[in-house]
Amino acid sequence: MVEMGDMMAWKRIAAAAFLSVTLLPGLAHAAGFDVDHATQTWLAALSGPAKARSDAYFEGGIWLSLWGTLLSVGIYWFLLRVRLLPKVRDGMQRSGWRPWLGMLACALVFITVDTALSLPWSFYTDYLRERQYGLMNQSPGEWLGDQAIGLVISALFGSVLLLVIYAVIRSYPKHWWLIGTGVSAAAITLMVLIAPVFIVPLFNTTTELPAGPVRDRIVAMSKAQGVPAEHIYLIDASRQSDRISANVSGIGPTIRITLNDNLLNKSTPAETAAVMGHELGHYVLGHVWRMILSLTLLTAAMFWLTARTVPPLIRYGGQRWGVRGIADPASLPVLAGAVSVLSLLATPLTNTLIRAHESEADAFGLDAAREPDGFAGAAMRLSPYRKIAPGPLEEALFFDHPSGQTRVRMAMQWKKDHVPDATEVVPPKLLVRQP
Repeated sequence: MVEMGDMMAWKRIAAAAFLSVTLLPGLAHAAGFDVDHATQTWLAALSGPAKARSDAYFEGGIWLSLWGTLLSVGIYWFLLRVRLLPKVRDGMQRSGWRPWLGMLACALVFITVDTALSLPWSFYTDYLRERQYGLMNQSPGEWLGDQAIGLVISALFGSVLLLVIYAVIRSYPKHWWLIGTGVSAAAITLMVLIAPVFIVPLFNTTTELPAGPVRDRIVAMSKAQGVPAEHIYLIDASRQSDRISANVSGIGPTIRITLNDNLLNKSTPAETAAVMGHELGHYVLGHVWRMILSLTLLTAAMFWLTARTVPPLIRYGGQRWGVRGIADPASLPVLAGAVSVLSLLATPLTNTLIRAHESEADAFGLDAAREPDGFAGAAMRLSPYRKIAPGPLEEALFFDHPSGQTRVRMAMQWKKDHVPDATEVVPPKLLVRQP
């Protein structure tokens, strides 16, 4: 007969044996790969002057958003003070033009003059500063050529959109913001539909991605996820900058998989696969439609606030500005100013909405490509223009994508959870390109 003390000892031995067979291997595996250490190893690839330069670029960009909005408001105030649009409106009326043509003329003049007055600021922020940080590959003439194309597109689409919205304001003065939201949603959807086929080729040359291992892997991942992959396109983004990018763009018949030549030529096959897995995630998870819905709701909120703030502003300065009411095409600078300020104030919200989608696509891409180190490497390649390790509040307010630190940690956690006997990879040192 076994003594009680011996029975307890045997139970302890059995329990220890059970733990050694079931739990300890897992504990040993977890102890063998330190997520925090692996993350810091990747982040250390960017350090010293290169990291300081990256941080300065991103932090400066935050302030530029504020100064840019203030500059826009100043331009709109100037246009009101010189009564530019009332002069256009009155001139069209004296010439006997139909009211809708007067509205169209005001819209075209407003968009063109606003762009012209903003050009020096745009030249500094989008060209000189980009070149200062080694992110610009164009000559001034090439950059100005792209700006001219952008102006034509904005003038054509923007003037027609404004024409419709002002028609809605005149027809439904109390509820124009609601119907105007529907018009804006239709315009956003139309742009998403036509941009890959008609807009992108105006700025870049688009070709079929050549046959080879990269294409084969993208096709295999696409088929595994149910994404159409008959055509995979390559664009020559290197003519503008060294930024890496890819997307699954369009809706319906215009859906296409696209990557730029920087991603193809400057990234490893594992990094390219990780990026493309992320982009496939946007398609599979329906992010295009979800983003259209989010932007529609945000537009509704901004239009509702605009409908309540613009009339008092017009009553305050209407006689001095020559603006007769919110339905007057001469009120365009007032509406544009209100929308600009509201858009700036909504930046943390829009950043959060986009960042949530990007985080979902990150998780999807890790599962689809199964390249955690490739994913971490791709995240680090964005560091020249995205601050790699912000604080939590800074990331929540100012980042429209997860930071490099967040993405690398996600990749290393995925690696620990899904890769048997995972080991650390020592990444190469990253240098921020000098101008």
